Parts: sequence; structure tokens; C-alpha cells
Amino acid sequence: MTRHRIIGIFALLILLCYGGMAQQSNGGKIQVALLLDTSNSMDGLIEQAKSQLWKVVNEFALARQNGQPPALEIALYEYGNDNLSSGEGYIRMVTPLTTDLDRISEDLFGLTTNGGNEYCGWVIRSAVKDLKWDSGANELKVIFIAGNEPFSQGSVDFQASCRDAIGRSIIVNTIFCGDHEEGIRTDWKKGADLADGKYMNIDQDEAVVHIDAPQDAQINRLNEQLNDTYIPFGSAGLARRERQLAQDRNAAGYGAANLSQRAVAKSASSYKSADWDLVDALDEGGVSLDDLQEDQLPEKMQKMSPEERKQFIAKQKQRRAEIQQQIQALSKERRQYVDAKRREQLDSNTLDDAIIRTVREQAARKQYRFD
Repeated sequence: MTRHRIIGIFALLILLCYGGMAQQSNGGKIQVALLLDTSNSMDGLIEQAKSQLWKVVNEFALARQNGQPPALEIALYEYGNDNLSSGEGYIRMVTPLTTDLDRISEDLFGLTTNGGNEYCGWVIRSAVKDLKWDSGANELKVIFIAGNEPFSQGSVDFQASCRDAIGRSIIVNTIFCGDHEEGIRTDWKKGADLADGKYMNIDQDEAVVHIDAPQDAQINRLNEQLNDTYIPFGSAGLARRERQLAQDRNAAGYGAANLSQRAVAKSASSYKSADWDLVDALDEGGVSLDDLQEDQLPEKMQKMSPEERKQFIAKQKQRRAEIQQQIQALSKERRQYVDAKRREQLDSNTLDDAIIRTVREQAARKQYRFD
């Protein structure tokens, strides 16, 4: 399978994870599991998932239920890779359901292809049983599985796996990398039909185009300023801070337009880093400044008085909010520009487009609207 195409969809999926919200609001919750074939033929799928992640995230940042944004969680599986255990069906849970989008990005960039033996029924069964799915009435729970081998391969019956999924209100959407009719003949459509999902195929050879916009340069400059507002704390703070910066670099590897998409995601209220950033941690009530030991604080804060520390954090919080507002305003202008450019182009049959349409349709069943 070619390197240019397939993974837009997965990226798209990922997009659902949008920002990494740490808390569920009355906007409900969206949970998405991405099951990616990492056999030899899937280099293009993985490449596109990485390159389209932030576009997807920003599309789904528009979701609203009861006027509120939903809590969003993403999980990542790989399957069909000969480096994985044959006794476990050549599958691996790479990332459990999480609100940490930086972790999803990091894990996507860590995937490699090899082999293999693609057992769709096995990986669906694992995702259904091993992930921590919620049971609330307002939850949207979806699986996206992509690949290009017969859906029926392996000793685990895909029909039983798909029926079990929808029995738990988990929708299974299937994405065949190849000809539409071949996907039907090899049971990809049947799998989706059994689990109230949607069958899609993509043209894995169609190149995905990142549209540069006049706002990109300013958004990316603001992103650098946004990074300066984070205050890493605790034993993992510095490592998590480096991961955030590393994902900036990964996004920038696909050009200025892609980096600006990531910056927009980071500027949204749903992008949270409360487990390592003091501004978010205090804002969410997950930690008390008085309870932190001096050596858990950044070096420059260790020399401050308690009152100076509070003032410094308040200043960083205010500065972050100002920068995020500027990025969001530029993002609206950017979206208008990019939408106009897309209307000048031919319709595409890419993964990201297919996933966005699918999730919007399925989210509407749970009373989600998109701004």
C-alpha cells in the first residue's frame, strides 16, 4: 500500500481525541479506538495517520452536546505485524483510552511496519474487551479499523466480535485500503454492517495536500510563545514538557501548515496537561501549591516566596489565555481561507475526509452538533 493516502483517516480518528480533555462535562464523551494494520503494505497508512492527526483533531473540536464540548478519549492498536506475538494474534494495545493527545502522537510516530498476518476479528475482540469503555447513554463509542487483507482471516470469528461490539453500543467502522468492490468481497462491509458502522474504502495512492495559509506563520510564532507559558512540575514534568516539544517537531516535519494545525489544537480549552503543567493542574484542582515540595518546582520558582509563586502562575495563566484567544481568532480566518481553496480543487477520496463524514453522521445520533 502506498505511503500517501490511507492514514488520513486514522489521523482523523485521532482527531476525535481532540486536545486531550481530562474531565467529562455535560457535553458527554466520545471514545475512539484506532486499529491500524502495521504489516509491510501499510507504510502509507501509518504515514498519513501521522500527517493528518492535527487536521482531524481540529475538525472534531467543533463537536458540541448540550452546548458543551465532549470529553474525548483515544486508544491506539496495531495488528498484523510479525514483530508481535503470534500467540496474541499479532496484535498490541499501543495506547489505552486516553485524553493525552501528545501521547497518541508520540505512539503513532513510534509505529513501524513488518509482516504479516492480519486478524481483524481478533483485534476487534481485544479492543472491545480490554479497553475501559464508558456505559453512559450520551457516550459515542466507535472503533475504526483499517487494512487491506480479507476481514475473515484468523481463528477469531469477526462476526462474533462485531456483534459483541454493538451489543455493548460500540460502533465498528471499517476502512478498506483498496478497491471498493474488493472490500465488499472480502467482508469489510459485512463487518461494519454487523456493528451498525460504515464501510469505506480509500484510494491509498491519492496524495494528501496540506494547504498553506497566510495565517500559518503568525500562528506558529504564537505557538512558541504558548509553549513558554507551561510550568512543568513533579518527577515527570520535564520529560512531559520535552514530549510536547517533540510532537511540535514531528508536526513541523510535514510543513508549516501542519504545525499550525497542531498549534490550533493546543489553543483549545480541551487541550489539557494537568498531570505535568502547574497552570492546568491548579486550574483543575488536581494539586495544591502548598503541598508541593520545593524540589518539585522549576528551578526559577524554587527561589520565589509563596506569594511570588502564586503571582507567577497567575501571570502565566493569563498570558496563555491571551495567546490562545489570538490563535483561535487566526484559526477562524485560516479555516475560511483553506475552505475556499478546497472548493477550487477536485473532490478527494482521502481517509480524513471519509472519517470526518462518518463521525459527524454517527455523532448526530447522540445529539452532537458541530459549530
